[in-house]
Amino acid sequence: MAQQQQISLPAKLINGGIAGLVGVTCVFPIDLAKTRLQNQRSGQQLYKNMMDCLIKTVKSEGYFGMYRGAAVNLTLVTPEKAIKLAANDFFRQQLSNDVGKLTVFKEMLAGCCAGMCQVIVTTPMEMLKIQLQDAGRLVAQQRVMPSIVKTLKMGGTSAVLSRSYNTAPTPQVMRMSAIEITKELLRTKGVAGLYRGLGATLMRDIPFSVVYFPLFAHLQQLGQHSSEDPSVPFYWSFMSGCLAGSIAAVAVSPCDVVKTRLQSLKKGPNEESYNGVVDCIRKIVRKEGPRAFLKGASCRALVIAPLFGIAQVVYCVGVGEFLLGYTPYNIYSA
Repeated sequence: MAQQQQISLPAKLINGGIAGLVGVTCVFPIDLAKTRLQNQRSGQQLYKNMMDCLIKTVKSEGYFGMYRGAAVNLTLVTPEKAIKLAANDFFRQQLSNDVGKLTVFKEMLAGCCAGMCQVIVTTPMEMLKIQLQDAGRLVAQQRVMPSIVKTLKMGGTSAVLSRSYNTAPTPQVMRMSAIEITKELLRTKGVAGLYRGLGATLMRDIPFSVVYFPLFAHLQQLGQHSSEDPSVPFYWSFMSGCLAGSIAAVAVSPCDVVKTRLQSLKKGPNEESYNGVVDCIRKIVRKEGPRAFLKGASCRALVIAPLFGIAQVVYCVGVGEFLLGYTPYNIYSA
């Protein structure tokens, strides 16, 4: 066990990469639906629910339209997952007593520290992903309401970003890559442009980790064979990761709505801009009511549950450690 618990950055990168690639590929269309549902305002609703959003996306943008922004996630999810899981392990080890036990408070503190570490990668990843995911919604909005759309309100004055959409009667999306968005943000706003919404990301990811990691650890303990044999079947790790992830995701869904709104640079007709977290919360409550904070909550639970279930299976089985020859761990003996 001690060998398995060792923190090996290469192994964590491999584990994070495998889990991220598999998980993101499986659930990314649902994540796209979540972003679009969260960004649509009351009175301008293009999508009734997740399925309606996915069906309309396929009809208007084709099958691969559901994967807009996936490349950013697939590229950055490896270091993000590695940092999150390895940081939680590290802080759990630092906070544990001589026999390796932790109080619930210390488990939550370790999760808090892990959440703070991951935003280094999460914030720019989410920033770029949201611009690409929400592009189709804005263009569809122009098609539905051509009479009131003359220009799009932009979050900034970026020339590249302002070319993203055509305001003709039948607008078409000009394909725009994450690299173009990154270059323009760096040119106009510097590194801070990529970290727009950092406060809201911290507000989401720290509570998420505080809820998720202790809950997963306790669910994982319930699946141990015995006190003498603390190993856990891989399917139990998957179920524990899914359950803990879905509960934590729903718990912090209001924070995710605020983060999504703040990080969206492009605005549709009659969509307000926000000057920070407090201003965003105040305007959402006043114009859309408290229920708006739960937009996309079910989608987020459906995204996070399998994503973290897969991540925990890969992580607990020790695929990275096995590939690097650190351990002869076998999935069938778990």
